[in-house]
Amino acid sequence: MSRALFTKHYATPVHAARAVRHYRWIDGHAKPMRQPDLHAIGPDSLTFERVEGRCVGPEDLPRMAELLGHAHGAAWRSDLQSASVRTPHHFHDGTPFDDYLGLRQLALRRRHEQGYLPNTEALDAMLALLHETAHEPFAFYKDSNPRNFIITTAGDIVTVDTDDLSLAPMGYDLAKLIATLHLTYGPLADRAVNDALFAYNEAAGGYGAQLGATDRRRLDDFLTLHAVLTAPYIGHNGYRWSLLLHLQGTP
Repeated sequence: MSRALFTKHYATPVHAARAVRHYRWIDGHAKPMRQPDLHAIGPDSLTFERVEGRCVGPEDLPRMAELLGHAHGAAWRSDLQSASVRTPHHFHDGTPFDDYLGLRQLALRRRHEQGYLPNTEALDAMLALLHETAHEPFAFYKDSNPRNFIITTAGDIVTVDTDDLSLAPMGYDLAKLIATLHLTYGPLADRAVNDALFAYNEAAGGYGAQLGATDRRRLDDFLTLHAVLTAPYIGHNGYRWSLLLHLQGTP
């Protein structure tokens, strides 16, 4: 009996090739993340094993935090120990990783142009915060939002969508998951966030003591950055609750 398949189409062959490169890197260096089997590579499409299940919800945050901690720790041990904000990091084929600062500096300036940062002082403050968070050890960012993970009927967590992959400090992608759970389901309890951070640090710290050191202040810094970076998506793709207004204390 043949297995059900899913074909994803990309705007250009370059985009498809990026997704393959990211998929293979995760498969080689972040083994704790299970991905659907990749069955075929077309010029501008990829065909995967179809995975049935549901998207991640707030109740899954502890398991997801632990998974991300293991994945980030494994990737650091396998490939990212030499990654630095000052030195380009490369995939096995010589293609450079997208860096942490460059992409986000451009995005923050775009948010200012779009009106999500009210003035240049606010932009400067966000750029300064971005630079303040750019500390080693580095993990990776894979856009951890609820739709990029599927929990199967057997309870397994499967990671989907390898379109985005860049270097990021430990804890940054966990903050993205927390931020997008807020955007989708509303504010999370403070205890739930703290428990998730503890689970993440416990898992990551097993790969190196320095990897389990993300504290709540740093996590909140990451959440502030994500609040601005995700602001244009409110009202789209199931995002209904503004994290930016929540952090600003606006009801």
